[in-house]
Amino acid sequence: MKTVFSLVLALCLFSAPLALAQAPGAKGLMLPGDMTSELADVAIDAAIKKAQEQGTLMNIAVVDAGGNLKAFHRMDGSFLASIDLAIKKAYTARSLNMPTTTLAEASNQPGAELYGIEVTNGGMVIFGGGELIKDKDGTIIGAIGASGSSVANDVAVAKAGAEAVLKAFK
Repeated sequence: MKTVFSLVLALCLFSAPLALAQAPGAKGLMLPGDMTSELADVAIDAAIKKAQEQGTLMNIAVVDAGGNLKAFHRMDGSFLASIDLAIKKAYTARSLNMPTTTLAEASNQPGAELYGIEVTNGGMVIFGGGELIKDKDGTIIGAIGASGSSVANDVAVAKAGAEAVLKAFK
């Protein structure tokens, strides 16, 4: 009985802050210049459209300015392994403020400046498919990662998502 009471009490205590965060005034709780849910949806929708045009099945992740997962979409039939890759591509791009294709160039060869970086920070992804998302002023507000096909297709899908957000500001 004591366990049930504790559980109910915990739910009551934690559901009030959660409800406030979802309230219409929650916008004031966000950091300025951060990825909004609406912009994350714009990125996801554009990325899905590009993947469909290519005939590819993708996992698509959007992170906010702090590198935290903001939105995720797994297209039906896409590779399960690509779930983690998409999230890590987005995080890697944001945590290093560069597209993952740029990171690949600096880390793929022994002796390269960033060789071995992929084993740091809980695992980074050092091949294409992670792109920065910027606002109209060029401020990084998040990143997008796409995974599920060739590197070239992943890059095209991620770029489509990032470009759609930029266009949303104009």
